[in-house]
Amino acid sequence: MPQKLDIVFQALADQTRRAILARLAQGEATVNELAAPFDMSQPSISRHLKVLEEAGLIEVGARTAQFRPRRLKTEALARARSWMDQLWGESFDRLDAFLAETSADKPRARAKNKAKGKSHRKCS
Repeated sequence: MPQKLDIVFQALADQTRRAILARLAQGEATVNELAAPFDMSQPSISRHLKVLEEAGLIEVGARTAQFRPRRLKTEALARARSWMDQLWGESFDRLDAFLAETSADKPRARAKNKAKGKSHRKCS
């Protein structure tokens, strides 16, 4: 699974490929439709599409006349999101534990300061 994620994140690292995915999120499109907003050759767009296909982010639809539209595949994005959710979830769990520990230490610090004659009053 980590190697598949590497391929997905490498594909997502390119701005042009992310723009292609954003367009495909609206519905399938032909290579010419996908190439239209970019100032690059059709072979360059085709190379980007190949990277997206190899990463499992898009697939080729059924041929209509001479056109083979591309469409978004969400499974690879779902795996990447799941990995990120797990990563962030663990980070938030550690933050929660740290904050709980810090909050638990606060009353002890107040009691210690009070014994020394210090207080934590807000200044008006």
